[in-house]
Amino acid sequence: MTKYRTLLLATIGFNFSFLIWFSFAPFTGPMAEEFGLSLAEIGVLASAAIWLAPFGRILTGWLSDRFGAPVIFAIVLAYVGVFSIWSAFAESYSVFFFTRLIVATAGITFVIGIQHVSEWFEAEELGTAEGIYAGIGNAGAAGGALILPRVFTTGWSGPIFSTNWRAAFFYTGIVSILLAGVYYAFGEAAKNEEKRVATKSKATIKEWLFTATRYGTVVLAFAYVMTFGLELSMNGWLATYYREGFNTSNLVLASTFAATFSIAAGLLRPFGGYISDVLARNERNILPVFKGRYREQWTFVSLCFVVVAMFGMTVAGLSGEVLIAVGVGFLVGMGCAFAEGAIFAQVPAMFPDSSGAVAGVVGGVGTVGGIVYPLVYAAPFLPNLHIGYSVVALSMVPILLLTAWVFQPTVASRATDDGFVSSDESVSIADD
Repeated sequence: MTKYRTLLLATIGFNFSFLIWFSFAPFTGPMAEEFGLSLAEIGVLASAAIWLAPFGRILTGWLSDRFGAPVIFAIVLAYVGVFSIWSAFAESYSVFFFTRLIVATAGITFVIGIQHVSEWFEAEELGTAEGIYAGIGNAGAAGGALILPRVFTTGWSGPIFSTNWRAAFFYTGIVSILLAGVYYAFGEAAKNEEKRVATKSKATIKEWLFTATRYGTVVLAFAYVMTFGLELSMNGWLATYYREGFNTSNLVLASTFAATFSIAAGLLRPFGGYISDVLARNERNILPVFKGRYREQWTFVSLCFVVVAMFGMTVAGLSGEVLIAVGVGFLVGMGCAFAEGAIFAQVPAMFPDSSGAVAGVVGGVGTVGGIVYPLVYAAPFLPNLHIGYSVVALSMVPILLLTAWVFQPTVASRATDDGFVSSDESVSIADD
């Protein structure tokens, strides 16, 4: 039962990490009022929540391979808790911004959990297991949107704070520190010593440079920009969008609308991984142009769905009907879920002994979308808040074209060996 204990532990840890990562989103209104923030500055705050994630994920993915996931996961949860508590006491915006920037690195736990789960499950179960882990984990953002503003209400008057968002940040910080201790005490790095040694032996700078530049790693990283990066941006932005774009002044209602996206993006993700597993096991072609590349076919179909749904967000927004926009937002979340599940069914299947390093690159680069997209949504030069979604959708088209090229059977069959930097160049860089 240890592999299921590992899955449970990783899922709980990541779910809470996601909750604390986006715990600011339901409170942007009162925070903006207290610190005097404009709408554009709120967009910067949403973007800043992702700034440290790319490097952090790349580093912790490699560290998880080298030192084991339980140690790295516990360290991250512990310092995130400390900074969340600090942010609750911040009196100046500069201190608040800095502490929340560090709290936002909770998102790097994703690749730690991916590596941990992959060390325990066999190849034919990876897509489903990773989908469950990431899907339920990602739903932590929905939990934050649904639970935090209801527990820490506008009229909050607690024993320490009389401000709801300060209380939320303080108590979630306490829970994070406690969870760090649980993860360290009960986590085991791998299913056996042989697997642990094989993974650790691959955790070198030379091996990292090689795997990071393979076609498979690079294309999945860009695909993750337009899916998980998009998910991050929507988690941090939608509550503001529904409030400002449709004059929905009710904070709880706007957060509830936003949570429908997070629920779809999180809870449906296991299906993305499961479908990838089923197609691979049954050797079933659903997109004959990529014949024989079963996981790649499902990934490509899911990515196309995301682009179409994003154009739909603009159409729905321009209709002026908030419930239509919420419905289309749910579809965007569903597309993200399916594509993300498909992508992380491919990662450990393609790189079984370097899953942490590759997950770090894919997960790290993927977060870039979460940095850039909120700035597009809130761009002052756009005529309204609805057009930004179509601008983002257009930016995804080149990624689709790159994906189509790499997923060709002749290229895909060599995608873990061939790369944008040759093997000799990678070795040379590492030796220097």
